[in-house]
Amino acid sequence: MPFSEVDYLPNLSYDSVIFGFSGEKLKILILEYHNMKTFALPGGFVKVDEPLDAAVKRGLYERTGLEEIYLEQFHTFGSMERFDPSVMRKILEEQGHFLDDHWILGRFVTVGYYALIDYEKVVPKPDQLSDSIEWYDFDELPELMMDHNEIVRKALEHLRTHLDQKLLSFNLLPELFTMKELKQVYDAILGETQNRANFQRKMLGLNILTRHEKLYSGGSHKAPYLYSFKNT
Repeated sequence: MPFSEVDYLPNLSYDSVIFGFSGEKLKILILEYHNMKTFALPGGFVKVDEPLDAAVKRGLYERTGLEEIYLEQFHTFGSMERFDPSVMRKILEEQGHFLDDHWILGRFVTVGYYALIDYEKVVPKPDQLSDSIEWYDFDELPELMMDHNEIVRKALEHLRTHLDQKLLSFNLLPELFTMKELKQVYDAILGETQNRANFQRKMLGLNILTRHEKLYSGGSHKAPYLYSFKNT
């Protein structure tokens, strides 16, 4: 059995909404249990001698191979609607674990986190209970188990509300990027196209960008400037 009662806190879990950016699309990492045709967010449990944030970072490292990840706690989910032991029982049985009375089948309050990572740096790895993990376009997400679609909705709502303040923590872009690339991130997260001139004026007015040399890839008169965030 992969989760002994001695090692983990019962009734407490975390679920992570891992955002990536492909250059045009906002993407999310989703686990799949193939035989059940069930999809879920990457999540996990907290060891008895482990801080919650450390547990989430451990889980993200196991799924993405990345250690330097922007991570934020955004909401706690504890409705009775998310309590369905038959789902977890079926997942365990598919992996050869047949249980009648175990803490993992109990009710869980889960803490939601979201992460912003560089899509290009990740080779996703499934956990010990799931069969695969893949990137999905945000606007083409499958139906997720229990309340996981609601967790995604809340995460995106929080990110959109605080987007300007989160810019300096972005891991969605390379160290150097063009204004167009930054705008594409905004467009993908907000789900709407920003006016180019207004967007550039706003970004420069925030005083968080350092301008570098132009990116020459053809006609020099049209070459865009490269930028970085001032704390990088």
